Amino acid sequence: MKNILLPTDFSKNAWNAIFTATKLYAPLECRFYLLHTFEPKQQNVLGFKSTSRAGNVYASLAAESEGELHKIKEYLLKHHKNKKHIFETLSFTGGLVENIQELIPKLDIDNIVMGTHGATGSKKLFFGSNALKVIRGIDNCATLLVPGSFNFQRLKSMAFPTEFAHYEPKKMLFAIQDLMEIWKPEVHILHVAQEFILSEQQETNKKMLMERFKGFQMVFHEVPMSSNVTDAILKFTEGLKVDLVVLTKHSHGFFESLTREPVVKKVGGRTEIPLLVLPDFGGH
Repeated sequence: MKNILLPTDFSKNAWNAIFTATKLYAPLECRFYLLHTFEPKQQNVLGFKSTSRAGNVYASLAAESEGELHKIKEYLLKHHKNKKHIFETLSFTGGLVENIQELIPKLDIDNIVMGTHGATGSKKLFFGSNALKVIRGIDNCATLLVPGSFNFQRLKSMAFPTEFAHYEPKKMLFAIQDLMEIWKPEVHILHVAQEFILSEQQETNKKMLMERFKGFQMVFHEVPMSSNVTDAILKFTEGLKVDLVVLTKHSHGFFESLTREPVVKKVGGRTEIPLLVLPDFGGH
């Protein structure tokens, strides 16, 4: 059974991420953990002279959190008729990333699925603050970021941008192995570079990557990098109309380019495609 963590702030985007996860993993036995974390505003806590009044604030927030989680679970139990899926709720005080870090080993989490933007997220940015914190702060679990406008139907194709600069260990694909077996997507491997002459090491890494995707239809593309890696990938994948973009954390500086402040601006309609960030398992 797969264990999927679904962080939520009860926004429409978070709801869409939940629906996407249940459809994406529909054929698999899954336990979905609906997670909400909360922290009172600092001025509210500091304004109280007594710890009892501060405690009341936490109790009120906890009750509200648990109540909203219960509504989501009840809705899913009523309308989501997949007997292979189980839903549990988790409500904790503290930071989102800190709680996720503790829950991954405790609950043996396989993947995290969440929205790109929260209740107060600006759609002018590629990622909201919580999504940004998670992909920056979580190194040992794959994270799927789902845009609010994305309507999942099936996983027909996916893009894997690379420079062939890193060795990709076998466990790199563990996070998506089941999904690939179920959906059998066409894999578009994008070589993004200013020139496409491969070194001996790059040739070795390319052959190893082909071995990782053995059994699936692969299409190789050479994507010229004009201004920067981010724009090159986003514009190319928009034309391909892929259903998923997959990146490892070390992927040729793209990850750093994408998440460095200020966050990259929305590029055309590309924010409508989910992004799966795989852990960096130490490939060199």
